[in-house]
Amino acid sequence: MKFFQVKTVTETLEIIHKHYGPVRQPVTLPLGQALGMVLAEDIRSTEQVPHFARSTVDGYAVRARDTYGASDSLPAFLDIQGKVEMGKPASLLLKEGQAQGIPTGGMIPEGADSVVMIEHVEEVGELLNVFRQVAPGENIIRAGDDVMAGELVMSAGQRLRPQDLGVLAAIGKTRVTVYPRPVVAILSTGDEIVPADKAQLAPGEVRDINSVTIGAAARACGAAVIDGGIVKDDYAAFLARARELFEQADLVILSGGSSVGTRDYTEQVMQALGEPGVLVHGVSIKPGKPTILAKAGEKPIMGLPGHPASALIIFHLFTAPLIARLEGLAPTELDRRIVARIARNIPSAVGRSDYVRVKLEKRGEEWWAHPVFGKSGLISTLVKSDGMVEIAAQKEGILEGEFVHVHLFA
Repeated sequence: MKFFQVKTVTETLEIIHKHYGPVRQPVTLPLGQALGMVLAEDIRSTEQVPHFARSTVDGYAVRARDTYGASDSLPAFLDIQGKVEMGKPASLLLKEGQAQGIPTGGMIPEGADSVVMIEHVEEVGELLNVFRQVAPGENIIRAGDDVMAGELVMSAGQRLRPQDLGVLAAIGKTRVTVYPRPVVAILSTGDEIVPADKAQLAPGEVRDINSVTIGAAARACGAAVIDGGIVKDDYAAFLARARELFEQADLVILSGGSSVGTRDYTEQVMQALGEPGVLVHGVSIKPGKPTILAKAGEKPIMGLPGHPASALIIFHLFTAPLIARLEGLAPTELDRRIVARIARNIPSAVGRSDYVRVKLEKRGEEWWAHPVFGKSGLISTLVKSDGMVEIAAQKEGILEGEFVHVHLFA
């Protein structure tokens, strides 16, 4: 049975990286609509930023050597030659012994190589007393200091942040080519599952938690979400609804029904949606062993465990990286974990990766991670947790005081 041919966490992540990528063609959008989306193109600047040298302070544009030796007791004396106006070119050629008033952001006149702050000068009629010497380039941003013409500003695969949009606006790039936000459809399965808004539960009924938590987690990853509703444990109905969602979405998540029960149809449905079919059926991990990953055409289908805590942990480990692949997001070496000490001994079985939920506590200058134990069906354990700690498959556990990496929950 395929279920027992389990993959390791590393093998599963390698399969995700190898088999999945963007399934839709890039689109070109105005900057205002591109926040949080992933670039599908390299962007090089066609101009320099700023395109003129400008002042970073209010003061006077000067030749630095005219201020050398200036002090409170022995100021330098310069002739004032008017003032640079904002938004207009500096037309004056500044000569030896001259200074020109300049506002923050004003264009540096030709011949000037620095700006002395207004706090360090005194105007006496047409004469400027300078009480502090400045060095060449002081209080100036030179043309091209921010961005050089021809410079690679951003690479394909980068998620656009507010500051990125600002740089693009600065170089006049007001439309960008990005990957569309992936559409994720979530279908909950099981005879016992009922909508979360059902006021009174009959014996044996369970409100649908996973469509809410997994849907929210997918949105946090940048995806658009389709709530596919709930389907009973009937193969024909399950397959029909899964096919409908498969046509609408870039990724279909089937929640529940991924174990080995006689009425668990998830694997059969995945296989029926198209080739190559199931790539992973079972991961050597706790919680979340009955995780299924498939591919139909270019689209991924994922079967998550029905237990809410297991489903959300598996989402963080595998579904979030899968969505990143659909978004076209480039791999990163940035480690978003924090280092903490484990607050108690935790045993583990060799040959299986265990993920333990933890609550963080600051003790002096160190973080300590307290295990939050609970069965995989208890969603409240995740509410009480700040993140999770991996106990690698080759370890028999971790000892109190040992340093661990905590994967923080968003």
